[in-house]
Amino acid sequence: MLLTLPCCWITTIQWVLVLAFVVFLLMVIAVKLTTLPHPVIEDFKQERTFLASSKPGADLIPFPSLDDSPEVKLSVVVPAYNEEERLPSMLDECLEYLEGRSSSYEVIIVDDGSEDRTTEVGLEYVDKYGCDKVRVLKLAKNRGKGGAVRMGMLKARGETVLFADADGATTFPDIVKLEDKMNLVVSQEHGIVCGSRAHMEEESIASRTFLRTVLMYGFHLCVWVFAVKTVKDTQCGFKLLTRKSAQIIFKSLHIERWAFDVEMLKVAEMLSIPIGEVSVRWQEIEGSKLEPILDAIQMFRDIFLLWLRYAVGAWKLPNKIE
Repeated sequence: MLLTLPCCWITTIQWVLVLAFVVFLLMVIAVKLTTLPHPVIEDFKQERTFLASSKPGADLIPFPSLDDSPEVKLSVVVPAYNEEERLPSMLDECLEYLEGRSSSYEVIIVDDGSEDRTTEVGLEYVDKYGCDKVRVLKLAKNRGKGGAVRMGMLKARGETVLFADADGATTFPDIVKLEDKMNLVVSQEHGIVCGSRAHMEEESIASRTFLRTVLMYGFHLCVWVFAVKTVKDTQCGFKLLTRKSAQIIFKSLHIERWAFDVEMLKVAEMLSIPIGEVSVRWQEIEGSKLEPILDAIQMFRDIFLLWLRYAVGAWKLPNKIE
């Protein structure tokens, strides 16, 4: 015997569906009318130069452009907001490792409008290693992690460019894994390789609260449905790009907060830029600035709006990659 719904229930469901469609249609119209097709990248005068040292009266040297020819093998961009305490241990490991390699490099510390001594700490490493190897980009205002990474990338000199978190959660010898994977995936000088913590998921679940676990799975599902299909861990702050891919992607990104990684990889997928993923060592570092509930709500919202804006053509991409 078939189960039938009362007429009142059918009518209610119909009205709910109609209302949902109208709300979605109004949302699409609002997005189309209020969204700029391409990002507006603010360029403040103080962000065009860097200090040659921490000494009073030190020279201000113009930053190069990502559009220039590369001058070093690897650029490492480190976004930092109020990181005076965690930054030294990260830079010690990073620079000790890079100094032991035979290839040329630079490290760009991007102070994202910090209220502590982040810039001063960075300049101490400029004094120690020289401004050809370590540079501090002090942003005129706080842009968010994505905005800080973008501004550092646009001033990089490397043939390949890596961004890494200032907390030192990932270890720098794992760069080799990313570089080896890049050699396999790169095509026509384009490619992105993401460090991944997906292999640590079972262990992380055991140490997480039930709420954090639910949020983690919900976030992964949301990313897969609305954005990225090819990468399991979009949020690991350890990603390597070729210079040509960085030139296109970081001029195209709109999101400047935590969900910028998702947009970066979605853009890469839409442009058919090759993407690889490799496992990296990762450890939880105290001092995280994430607020699980509030940041989860913001990221879910950002990812849905990210999908909507690209789906309706409110955000535009380059017609092709060269």
